[in-house]
Amino acid sequence: MTRTEVRSAASMAGIYALRMLGLFMILPVFALYAEHLEGVTPALTGLAIGIYGMTQALLQIPFGLVSDRIGRKRVIVFGLLVFAAGSVVAALADSIYMVILGRALQGAGAIAAAVMALTADLIREEHRVKAMGIIGMSIGASFALAMVLGPLLYGWIGVPGIFWLTALLALGGIAVILLIVPTPVISRVHRDAEPVPAQFAGVLRDVQLLRLDFGIFALHLILTATFVVLPLALRDVAGLPADRHWQVYLPALLLSLLLVIPFIIQAEKHQRMKAVFVGAIAVVGLAQLALYQFHSDVMGIVALLFVFYAAFNVLEAVLPSLIAKMAPPDSKGTAMGFYSSSQFFGAFIGGVVGGWLHGRFGLGAVHLFCAAVALLWLVVAAGMRSPRHLTTRLMRLGSLDEEGARLLAGRMAGVAGVAEAVVIAEDRVAYLKVDPRVLDEEALNALVAAHA
Repeated sequence: MTRTEVRSAASMAGIYALRMLGLFMILPVFALYAEHLEGVTPALTGLAIGIYGMTQALLQIPFGLVSDRIGRKRVIVFGLLVFAAGSVVAALADSIYMVILGRALQGAGAIAAAVMALTADLIREEHRVKAMGIIGMSIGASFALAMVLGPLLYGWIGVPGIFWLTALLALGGIAVILLIVPTPVISRVHRDAEPVPAQFAGVLRDVQLLRLDFGIFALHLILTATFVVLPLALRDVAGLPADRHWQVYLPALLLSLLLVIPFIIQAEKHQRMKAVFVGAIAVVGLAQLALYQFHSDVMGIVALLFVFYAAFNVLEAVLPSLIAKMAPPDSKGTAMGFYSSSQFFGAFIGGVVGGWLHGRFGLGAVHLFCAAVALLWLVVAAGMRSPRHLTTRLMRLGSLDEEGARLLAGRMAGVAGVAEAVVIAEDRVAYLKVDPRVLDEEALNALVAAHA
């Protein structure tokens, strides 16, 4: 990657991470704060926690498509302004209904697809996977940091202060996008990084991709529903003051991250992806079942959170990899778009159902529900086809007509190690799925050079 590409990838990761940090910091403390709001009920608390997911799920693909027409930076700046406005509304709120409105506005600043599209504009095809990986790592880091910062800031500035800080972070993101991120010379549709409307029907008919969409939906449903009640369990049942909750989250997170690495190696390097994937789902279900039984002891919660976080982090890493492996080479962006929308919709349902169950049946019912969702997910995942261990390769081509593109795709598919090949004449790009262990690089490069 060039210096400009590194700067672009780091800047886009920073923008995405700052926004997600603001959303995640509320997660471990909001249930405690909401008790003091006018009109609050457990169900409305859950709605306030999860409502951002609904607006995010509904708007992120449309925002990405609009960015193709009016420009990426305009859409991202507008989205960050909406997000900041939602944060201000929530900070000023004295009723649960105003917080719900603010959280819905936060989610309406749905810039995920536009950020990915701008990243693709700024990074060459051969380095785009690295850039997306940097963004993915920044999201994971923001979640881990938020679990610690949320309780600490709750003790110092309260939840309104966290909302104000979130608004400032969004404005900082606008400064980054305007002053640091380069403006691309050309913006065009990137099938590997953003949704393409013509591919919607095909992706939504793909049973394997739908299994994975259900998976990320279930995972974030479980995560959000858990945090509807976990802060209350730590304070009221285990007797831990709110400003010390970070002492539970920090060791559980750090230890779980260390445990994740060998499982990712088993999944990717030793080609045991499905076994690791299904096993991690089972662990999530067992952790939730154990939390149902043992949520009254601080050390018990720490131990079970460690187990839950370890499985959660494995799944967060494996699921995008499975999407990339399962999606047709030219439909990866569309598949990821619906995957992301499923993730946010899962957060919405987790908040709503978790809050309702807490109000009707108590803390334990939420963990029991999460265990049931994990069991359903386990059944769905068990029928998944074992993925082929292929990587995506994008290759820039010269001018081609439709017939030439079709013939070239056939010739590329005949190269040793190429499993799938799609050539899009108008994009001048070949989208390939390859097995790098047996790929005939010389033959493939010769074909590309002949059509450069």
